[in-house]
Amino acid sequence: MNRIVLLCGLLICLFSCSKSSDVPLLDQPTKEGKIHIDNKSEFGGYYGNLDGIHSSILKNRLHELIDDNKVLGYSYGTSETVWTALEKTDEDPNNPNNIILLYTGRSQAKSYKDRGQGDPDSWNREHVWVKSRGFGGDPNKVRGPSTDIHHIRPADRSVNTSRSTKYFDNGGYAHSEAKDCKYDSNSWEPRDAVKGDIARMMFYMAVRYEGDDGYADLELATYVPTGGGTKMGKLSTLLKWHKQDPVDDFERNRNQKIFEIQGNRNPFIDHPEFVEYIW
Repeated sequence: MNRIVLLCGLLICLFSCSKSSDVPLLDQPTKEGKIHIDNKSEFGGYYGNLDGIHSSILKNRLHELIDDNKVLGYSYGTSETVWTALEKTDEDPNNPNNIILLYTGRSQAKSYKDRGQGDPDSWNREHVWVKSRGFGGDPNKVRGPSTDIHHIRPADRSVNTSRSTKYFDNGGYAHSEAKDCKYDSNSWEPRDAVKGDIARMMFYMAVRYEGDDGYADLELATYVPTGGGTKMGKLSTLLKWHKQDPVDDFERNRNQKIFEIQGNRNPFIDHPEFVEYIW
């Protein structure tokens, strides 16, 4: 009996001595302090003004840096559209006539695109941040995030349909065509080679769109988002993918091409360490 009383007393002491601040939350940054930009002239000095700022204002300053980008046409209306841009940003480095599809990794002819003919193996424009979570409607009319090529990638038409409006998380069944992807009723796990790419696209969207320019405030959720709204997830999984799949040359080259087309960069590709100061 005395042992039980003693054990209960120890448990009460442990819980009473713990502070809520001792428990890490997924939406709290794992690092804080001053931001150091070692080479301020890199990327044409794009990040130079961030050197020395405190991490508590990093997200706001990054938003101010990347939010004034050129808005492309979706299918028509400008000389540069999402179609033509993706043919440049996702070009197969080993075959300039082809592009690399996001989920299958397949190299496919640029000309073999979905023009409404219903061919399941043609490629179309995958909105990695789901349109229904913050910016639904006709992308030719509702532009902004609908035409932001930082998160739009070429994808096999039928695989894009399978992904649908699913959020990102681990687990599920192997896809019959994109065999390295898994899915269930509400989640999608991409192939390992692009998990970090997708995470950094999601981080970009959550910083670029803050609700101050006529577009919705997009945020990443620590929980599984349901229904519509403006949240995507799952943040804990995306943070793991960011570490598991570091930035590679394809991603760096894509970021540079987007900068040349759209005029802004994805900071989490150029400075992956920024993630730890925000989330």
